[in-house]
Amino acid sequence: MKADSLIVTAQIKAKPGKESQVRQELLSLVDPSRKDDGCLNYDLHQALDNHGYFLFHENWTSEAQLERHLQKPELQAVIARLGPLVAEPPLITLWKKIS
Repeated sequence: MKADSLIVTAQIKAKPGKESQVRQELLSLVDPSRKDDGCLNYDLHQALDNHGYFLFHENWTSEAQLERHLQKPELQAVIARLGPLVAEPPLITLWKKIS
């Protein structure tokens, strides 16, 4: 992996009873996103101790490539469908490897 890649984490918390729906919506993003230009990895995780918590761990070649990914209509549609299913807005953080 490139040392200067952009690392993204996105934490998503499903409303109680909506975990399965959130999981399916998030899983629908994985394969198409992995094919996006600039995507080095795009991995979805689910907490073992609370199945309502999800985490994306992504690596992109640049912030510009990430921005193109975020503007895709398919991604925007999933975000819209997730709105009523999540307990709070996703927590998205950008990271840079320093060692």
